[in-house]
Parts: sequence; structure tokens; C-alpha cells
Amino acid sequence: MRTRRVHFEKVTVYYFSRRQGFTSVPSQGGSTLGMSSRHSCVRQYTLGEFAMEQERIHRDMLRDHLKEEKLNSIRLRSEEANALTLDDISDDDLDIDNTEVDEYFFLQPLTTKKRRALLRSSGVKKIDVEEKHELRAIRVSREDCGCDCRLFCDPETCTCSLAGIKCQ
Repeated sequence: MRTRRVHFEKVTVYYFSRRQGFTSVPSQGGSTLGMSSRHSCVRQYTLGEFAMEQERIHRDMLRDHLKEEKLNSIRLRSEEANALTLDDISDDDLDIDNTEVDEYFFLQPLTTKKRRALLRSSGVKKIDVEEKHELRAIRVSREDCGCDCRLFCDPETCTCSLAGIKCQ
């Protein structure tokens, strides 16, 4: 009896430029983040190289996150610290070496300001402001779910039934 096994040797990563997305609805508002329709770069890694690259990327993200936390805590203690930026926080002030990167790494929602900065740094010259209004309307519409039917459903007045949805 032959055993069949899957064997992976390489990881191929396609890199895409960031664009305004128009395909998602951020919970905090602001512009959507998407990617261009064609990749700008392709890179192949061995499994070991890919693991090391992921570790490096996660460590960089952790460093940035810890710098933001440190800066925010300094700003809370002193009004003069409002002039400080992330560049003013030294890596020596952070405890990166004693933090397990894989246990700490997680995706966080981005603020509107950070979304705009990401788009600008990726070369997006004009951010469509109409999207902001469309997204707000979608978020508001999602707050109201279902109908007002109580004991029984009247299909002639039930908003669910009128929309072709089984009464909620």
C-alpha cells in the first residue's frame, strides 16, 4: 500500500500596490483599503526563509505597536509630550526581546488618519471623498435590522416581507 504525501518546498508571494478599495466597509469610517488589480512584484522563498521573513515583519509591527503605546502613555503624563513623534521613541525604551512575537501579533482596525496615510504613502494622489458618505450610509443601514412585527407578520406592511426576506 502506497502512502501519498504532500510536500511543499517553496512559498511564492505576490506583492500588490495599495489602492482605495471600494469593496469593504471599515467599522471606524474612513477610506477603504484595497490592492491594485495586478501585482507589482513576485518573490519566492524557501519555507525557512518565509518563516524568517514573517518573523521579521511581525517583529517590526510589534515594535511600531509598542512605540505607539509608549508614546500614548508619555502623552497622558505630560502635556509637553504632545510634540513628540514615534521617531522620538527609542527602540531601547521597548521590551521587544521579552515579548513573544507570535503570541502578540494580531490585526487591529486602523484609524481614519492611518488609512489615509497608508493610501498617500502608496502613491494614491486623490482619495475619493464620496466613498466616505456611501460607507456611512451602509453602516447606518446595518444598525437597523429586521422589522417591527410583534405577535404576527402582516406581509402587506412587514418591511422584511416587502423586501422579499422571511420575517425576522
